[in-house]
Amino acid sequence: MRIGIDVGGTKIEGIVLDDEGEIRARSRVLTPRGDYAGTVAAIVGLVQAFESGQGGPMSVGLGIPGTTSRATGLVKNANSVWLNGRPLREDLEQALSRPIRLANDANCFALSEATDGAGAGAEVVFGVILGTGTGGGVVVRGRVLTGPNGVAGEWGHNPLPWPEGDERPGPACYCGLSGCIETFLSGPGFAADHRAVTHEALSSEAIVAAAAVGEPVAAASLARYEARLARALASVINVLDPDVIVLGGGLSQIAQLYDAVPRLWASWVFSDRVDTRLVPPRHGDSSGVRGAAWLWERVR
Repeated sequence: MRIGIDVGGTKIEGIVLDDEGEIRARSRVLTPRGDYAGTVAAIVGLVQAFESGQGGPMSVGLGIPGTTSRATGLVKNANSVWLNGRPLREDLEQALSRPIRLANDANCFALSEATDGAGAGAEVVFGVILGTGTGGGVVVRGRVLTGPNGVAGEWGHNPLPWPEGDERPGPACYCGLSGCIETFLSGPGFAADHRAVTHEALSSEAIVAAAAVGEPVAAASLARYEARLARALASVINVLDPDVIVLGGGLSQIAQLYDAVPRLWASWVFSDRVDTRLVPPRHGDSSGVRGAAWLWERVR
């Protein structure tokens, strides 16, 4: 059995997963926001509680909303900013007296869905997070692809492709650039676009609900979102050509994306046909923590 831990902005969730993919135990605690030492202690406490209940040491995989710099070993790019610049892996390994495996949470999502989820059996899986931010992860033949810079799959910080006139230069992004895919396709980005066009402040969930009952300006906002997602994923297909794209995050629950986006993306994919499948996640909100556990492979 193996332990998976998913460190989020508001909660830290942990599971114990067996080789068949069955969850044997689950627990969550509030994230000590702004408190690095408290976050380390919370993770260690979850691991110790699991091992006490399951009868001994297990492997530990950790998903975080950032990544580890190969140059320094320190966390970078985390929106849980108190983790940035910290030797999280080293501190946890010292506290737990064993090696751990640590990955970006979007990579964990992609690994979960590629291992025993909606992308199981596919050679190349691209996992997408459409939520507060816009992230991604690449799994090739069952292994996470990270790259020498640790940023493989970070499509959200590329510019929106084939921009139309009113999409230039695009909204400012926290990364310091403008027009990033994340500023259009994240939940806040979707809501901001609707507000800019209609002067109506609605959440992404409320926009989708209004579109479902035929409210025309909400339907128009959703149509813009679908077209932008189609363009953004077409650029991924042109570079990576994955077998399966799995959507995760809150906006992955918009059912019509799975019909509308593949119908649209053919206009931008450099091929006579597009066989890539766009699918919802099998494991939903549990994919991140499951993928963290799967950072340690099954015993064959």
